[in-house]
Amino acid sequence: MNYQDEEPGKFDEVVDAGDGVRIVVDPRALLTVVGTQVDWKEDALAAQFVFENPNAKDVCGCGESFST
Repeated sequence: MNYQDEEPGKFDEVVDAGDGVRIVVDPRALLTVVGTQVDWKEDALAAQFVFENPNAKDVCGCGESFST
């Protein structure tokens, strides 16, 4: 996940997450992230986005990468 300063591309998928936040998905990644839920979690050790992807068959230990 990265910040995007420029306007989304013609074929990008734009999701309004509320509070002025938009999530832009590259069209090449769309089929692998369909159905993914994104949440913000904070605890004593970390504050981070948590992704629950029903399409993921395997994930890395840090939770940033997955395979389908």
